[in-house]
Amino acid sequence: MATTAPVFALLLSLLILPTLPTFCSSQSDADSLSKFKKSLKNGDSKLKNWVPGSSPCKKKWIGVMCDGETIIGLHLTNLGLSGSVDVESLLKLRSLRTISLVKNMFEGSIPKLNKLGALRAIYLSNNQFTGEIPNDYFESMGSLKKVWLNQNKFSGKIPDSLMQLQNLMELHLEGNRFSGKIPSLKYPNVMKSLDLKGNKLDGKIPESFSKFNASVFEGNNELCGKPLEKHCDTADSRKVQQENEKQEEPDSPPPSSSQSNATVVISAVTLVVVVFFVVVAIISTNRVDELTNHHSSSREPLRQDSNVPESTRQKPLESSRKSGPEGKIKRGSSQKGNKNGMADLVVVNEEKGSFGLQDLMKAAAEVLGSGGLGSAYKAVMGNGLAVVVKRMREMNRLGKDGFETEMQRFGALKHPNVLTPLAFHFRREEKLIVSEYMPSGSLLYALHGDRGVFHAKLNWSNRLKIIKGIAQGLGYIHTQLKIYEVPHGNLKASNVLLTETYEPMLSDYGFYSLIDSDKVTQGLFAYKSPEYIQSQKISPKSDIYCLGIVLLEIVTGKFPSQYLNTGNGGIDIVQWAQSSISEDRVEELVDPEILSTSSDSINQVVSIIQIGVACVESNPDQRLTMNEVICKILEVN
Repeated sequence: MATTAPVFALLLSLLILPTLPTFCSSQSDADSLSKFKKSLKNGDSKLKNWVPGSSPCKKKWIGVMCDGETIIGLHLTNLGLSGSVDVESLLKLRSLRTISLVKNMFEGSIPKLNKLGALRAIYLSNNQFTGEIPNDYFESMGSLKKVWLNQNKFSGKIPDSLMQLQNLMELHLEGNRFSGKIPSLKYPNVMKSLDLKGNKLDGKIPESFSKFNASVFEGNNELCGKPLEKHCDTADSRKVQQENEKQEEPDSPPPSSSQSNATVVISAVTLVVVVFFVVVAIISTNRVDELTNHHSSSREPLRQDSNVPESTRQKPLESSRKSGPEGKIKRGSSQKGNKNGMADLVVVNEEKGSFGLQDLMKAAAEVLGSGGLGSAYKAVMGNGLAVVVKRMREMNRLGKDGFETEMQRFGALKHPNVLTPLAFHFRREEKLIVSEYMPSGSLLYALHGDRGVFHAKLNWSNRLKIIKGIAQGLGYIHTQLKIYEVPHGNLKASNVLLTETYEPMLSDYGFYSLIDSDKVTQGLFAYKSPEYIQSQKISPKSDIYCLGIVLLEIVTGKFPSQYLNTGNGGIDIVQWAQSSISEDRVEELVDPEILSTSSDSINQVVSIIQIGVACVESNPDQRLTMNEVICKILEVN
């Protein structure tokens, strides 16, 4: 018995020892963060669950992002924090990769975050930081990929060391007071997103920035050179020009905002009047012309950002009205038919009532835009019903009976996340498809084009709601259209329409059976899946690939290059996501706008990223099934 106690003590120590490093590490991290909190003026009230002695990861401390028991990020966004940023207290957090202090009330010079050389992302947007940033500030931060310093009061020159970073993918400095010339970008091919708007920069834009759109330089009136239309003059000629301007217009002030607004209003009124008379003239000509693709096309103006090619950017609906041939509406015959309405317009869904082609011809018309499959316009009928009429030019695979069978099939679909067509019109050379108008536009527009209230409310809660609705809607389509080789075939953000409450509605599904066989590869997004590109095979798993692209687009907020035919512009969202996960850098994928409003939902965001990556596997057999995707997404709460 004398040896029992020592032996027991030895065994107990062997059991405890493996847990000591984790416990010690957790305690050390807690001490570091507690010290950091003390440097904040209101840390105790804003970070209430940062309790000394507890585990930051296990207890889910506010704003602390973990990988297991390891702290990898601090996302203290929109908390009203102020005071100093004690960088010294964070030096022991060896795995810290991201710091976000977005939308707080920090003041003074930029924190000495350059002491944290392993950081990969810095978000200091929407604070009150001031002063110049030392020219060598970023020299020790070779791992940095994302730098967001926008909407502060930084001044002086942009540091040369910032433009020398070899991994820099995103740089946002808009809304500051930076001045002087823009340093040349050493690794321009790496940079994907840039914004320098609203500063006081001058001189010639370096050639290393030539791939970016002119909009990222707006508000810097003294800049010149590509991509701006303003050519650079010599210093002497510029001086002479300025003197001449002073002599010619000594008392001419810059146009006021009220004058600018008046100009916009006059232009808008003129445009509306033109459209009105064009529509009246068209209706009176008794001819049918260019009706069209979907309202989603019209509501897809993309963010004026560096990673979106100019060719894909469209103006918002109010700016895209036309008066040319695309706006012409032909008046067809309007003989009474059966219960489906006029003989020349077949109603397949009577939830919005019955109407005929003549009702459309009398409706107030508004051209929306054109897409790969045709063109579209909005019509508001006498009873107030607003619809979108698409004219499809490449739907000639089936005859009249076959086409009507498919449209009746679509019209019978009933699901809260599936937009059901209301009616159609068949002609040999064209097909008209009528559906309900969704005034909030498409998911593509909400993510990349809109910068108003609707976009501002696109927080994580609403994004997750959209994701779940898309998955359930696609699952329903896969059940009801399982006879098709690829049930949806064209799932992408532009074909996800949104209600005012952010409920998604899937559109443009089932077109695989309708589009001409020689046009289908160009018209449907599923044909950009790896299996078709490599071996010309298509299957329901191609829809899963498209779903994965949309999930990653929603979470990252980035425009996927997969949508484009040219290969230029956008971000290869699949490669980016896969490499970030394999290198344990998943936090870099998260849209900063999510972090600024929903930092406590980071685990949910990461779960969706993992699901998205599992959907875009190059081998379709390794992708999740439709049921697996739905189950996994619905489990995210």
